[in-house]
Amino acid sequence: MEADMSLFALVTRASVLVQIVMLILLSASVLSWLIIVLKYKSLKQAKLEAIRFEDRFWSGINLSDLYQQVKRKAEMRRGLARIFEMGFAEFIRTRKNITNTEMMLAGVQRSMKVAVAREEDYLDSHLSLLATIGSISPYIGLFGTVWGIMRSFIALGSVEHASLAMVAPGIAEALIATAMGLFAAIPAVIAYNRYAEQVDRLSGSYENFAEEFATILQRQSHLPGDDDNEG
Repeated sequence: MEADMSLFALVTRASVLVQIVMLILLSASVLSWLIIVLKYKSLKQAKLEAIRFEDRFWSGINLSDLYQQVKRKAEMRRGLARIFEMGFAEFIRTRKNITNTEMMLAGVQRSMKVAVAREEDYLDSHLSLLATIGSISPYIGLFGTVWGIMRSFIALGSVEHASLAMVAPGIAEALIATAMGLFAAIPAVIAYNRYAEQVDRLSGSYENFAEEFATILQRQSHLPGDDDNEG
């Protein structure tokens, strides 16, 4: 009788260790796709929020009015809105208590630097997990393949008359582990590279905005009592 070479049969006939490897790779693949979808949505939202906020900021709106709007809307407190909020709040606080302009601006810059770092951490979240899945999945699959092939040849050594038909099912089931490893790794690597590039661009825009905003606040620091100037 010919051996059943269907995918289901090969998986169910595989050794327990190879099945565990397949289960790990399947879980890694599901997890990576979940991260890919969620990260796509979050980065797209972050980009749109940055564009909208920059449009409002450079529209000539009164900075104090914009600050009050940001404080009232919790959903705006991400990305550039959060950096602006922390920077302007520090500017208002230190301007009332510190007469030295350089010290005041240094405090504002530190505050925005912390905000930028937190936003970058938010953008980077879970990317390392994608990189890990992309880098180790092929090796996990290769381990399952090596184990399965080794098991097939050990079994082949115990028979007097060997044939390709005797080892083909074992080798086929072992190679499924390699295929599953690649299936888990390739999308993860592609998504990681793509998202890392987007994160770098957003991080650059955050840092540029912080520098530009610090320059605006520096100009305003020379106008006593006039913290309501437009951006």
